[in-house]
Amino acid sequence: MDTTQTTTAADGLRQSLADGVDRWKPRVKALARDIHGFKEISFEEARSAEAITALLAEGGFDVERGTAGLPTAFTASAGTGDLTVALCVEYDALPGIGHACGHNLIAGASVAAALALQPFVDELGLTLKAIGTPAEEHGGGKSLMLERGAFDGVGLALMVHPVQDGLTYNPAGTSAQAVGRYKATFTGKAAHAAAAPHLGVNAADAAVLSQVAIGLLRQQIPSDHRVACYVAEAGHVTNIIPEKAVVEFECRAFTLPEFEALLVRVRRCFEGAALATGTSLEFEDTEPLYEPLIQDHDLAAHWTAAMDSLGKDTSPAPGLSGGSTDMGNISQVIPSLHPWLSIPGADVPIHSHAFAALADTPPAYQVMSEAGLALAWTVAAAASNPTLRQRFTHAAYRRRTLSQEGAS
Repeated sequence: MDTTQTTTAADGLRQSLADGVDRWKPRVKALARDIHGFKEISFEEARSAEAITALLAEGGFDVERGTAGLPTAFTASAGTGDLTVALCVEYDALPGIGHACGHNLIAGASVAAALALQPFVDELGLTLKAIGTPAEEHGGGKSLMLERGAFDGVGLALMVHPVQDGLTYNPAGTSAQAVGRYKATFTGKAAHAAAAPHLGVNAADAAVLSQVAIGLLRQQIPSDHRVACYVAEAGHVTNIIPEKAVVEFECRAFTLPEFEALLVRVRRCFEGAALATGTSLEFEDTEPLYEPLIQDHDLAAHWTAAMDSLGKDTSPAPGLSGGSTDMGNISQVIPSLHPWLSIPGADVPIHSHAFAALADTPPAYQVMSEAGLALAWTVAAAASNPTLRQRFTHAAYRRRTLSQEGAS
């Protein structure tokens, strides 16, 4: 096939994928609106998972529910090609604030791409998987699924994420921070707050001192590092010296060495507070570690070209920005793409009530559909490029076995 024929065939496939996204658009929009209304938090996304898998089954996918032992996870598969592509689907909401991170739009974009690509899996030589990944906000669903084999054999993984207006659609050079989340428990000694306060050991005081120390530490850490905490427990009534206090905290940095160094310094703030108050201290990991995000440069180039053809701003990103995702764990071992979707007119931050409302508006659903199309075009372009196809097929993920680890 000469260059002209190849270009014509590629253009024809792109148009067919656009027609597919357009054909499914009303159903996908209705799905995204339903998910927005469900507001299901981590590991409780039963209705969302059921609605998504029902639509994918209608679109010709074979559906496995409860993937990796997680009741609200799923894998919807089509095709038997040698290149396995994963479209990650997120659908958990934030406690008390709903879909203020726009995961209903993430789900809609990945489902739109999957439904559009399904008729062409044989032509493209794909094993296409729409993988439902619960508990991104808290719980690290992707990390758990990766460890348990849900991504075995996957050669490339893609998803998108909505953000406020004004950010470029070009993901090259962008990333996301590593984040670890922990619980610090101070244990003191209860006593009557009026009759014998001197006999008590005040765990709430240790919680206060640790927060002051962390606040002072923030002056001395790099500007792209983050520490956040809140007091989960620190007494129950005024006339008892609190014998237990719990502070939940997180640390973020763009590289794992920086993250680990930051964590050491933050732990010392808690240790100093325990020493000053005479309390004992225990640390506990509360969630899997989210690793830094790596954007695959080849996938980013195809995505950017797709968005450029849709008239979006694809100027170079100005630099790194804050935030974390368990897609980072996937990207550490599988070539991945996690671009940002700027919603027009969205001059509000994510994780706010205003953004939750915005995620259920016509501009948001329009961007969602465009993102679904761009994902489909990116997958088709990668599968049709012999060099990239070989690269991604060779990159197919296999968990390291104990015997492999022993031999390395």
